[in-house]
Amino acid sequence: MDPLLPIRSLDYTVIFVRQMAKMREFYETTMAFPLHRELSPRWIEFRVGSNILALAERGGRFDEPAPPVGTLSLQLAFRVAPQEVDLCAATLAERGVDIVSPPTDQPFGHRTLFFRDPDGNVLEIYAEIYPPTAVS
Repeated sequence: MDPLLPIRSLDYTVIFVRQMAKMREFYETTMAFPLHRELSPRWIEFRVGSNILALAERGGRFDEPAPPVGTLSLQLAFRVAPQEVDLCAATLAERGVDIVSPPTDQPFGHRTLFFRDPDGNVLEIYAEIYPPTAVS
């Protein structure tokens, strides 16, 4: 750790959303993240482990134009236990989520699952698997 920048953790992740109602429904219902607090209809926070995941509409301090829906701009990775990746894939599929890449053991030692939220952000559920498989 740099003593001049004593950063110890990432506590807050803010997604500047394009479709607040759809994004809130997705993270609150589909992902079933517990609501932490709602500061306004334009700022909603969910608790994800030790992190706060906030959904914010553009405006105020940061009011740049939004990229079109479906434009790759963000990837979030959520860690689970190795045996839970397949369960997450099945649960998300049952909840109507389109799985972009099904559970796959990667050569770098992760089992991964990829899908997108309503704004098109890439979401990953992964588990560390040991030992990593050899790269061919």
